[in-house]
Amino acid sequence: MRCIALLLKLLPLLLVLAMSGTARADEIVVREANLRATDEGLVLNAEFSFQITPRLAEAVENGVPLYFELDFELTRSRWYWFDEKAVAKRMQVRLSYHALSRQYRLSTGLLQQSFGTLEEALDVLRRLRNWLVVDRTVSLADATYEAAVRMRLDTTLLPKPFQLSALTNREWNLESAWKRFSFRPPQQPPAPVESRQPTEAPAR
Repeated sequence: MRCIALLLKLLPLLLVLAMSGTARADEIVVREANLRATDEGLVLNAEFSFQITPRLAEAVENGVPLYFELDFELTRSRWYWFDEKAVAKRMQVRLSYHALSRQYRLSTGLLQQSFGTLEEALDVLRRLRNWLVVDRTVSLADATYEAAVRMRLDTTLLPKPFQLSALTNREWNLESAWKRFSFRPPQQPPAPVESRQPTEAPAR
């Protein structure tokens, strides 16, 4: 009996600890982020963990699109001056529902993907792949940079009534903190020097 009573006392604490390991409904967690060099430049891959609230899901099903913003920054610390912001990029992903086809859609610029369920669309949204954030024409110093990425729901693009709700209701807010990591850009090998054969002196 004493063990049962102790367990009942600890149950609320155990529930709090269990919930602390998962993302809140109004929180996006950046699980992983890394930069990779390609022929086009540096691409960003990232993994996000989040769930949208039932109210947001209902809004999408009723024709309200949700706009997710992805922000990336690359900065270099300088002891003698302000930090140098070498790169700042933003990408917008639109999540919507098409009632006639009964499909969810993710749109980025001219690119569009369709899904049979909301969860399938969210699974793709949670996995960012090969986002070109630094073009190969951008010159980076041989130094250590700090890369940072975040994701958030842009509530300013919601219809006005929903914007007002977002001011007072956390169910309409969804964002992550900045995920920061160090990065040192790979240096391009020097171009090979073309060897030339010595020209022979003309015969006299």
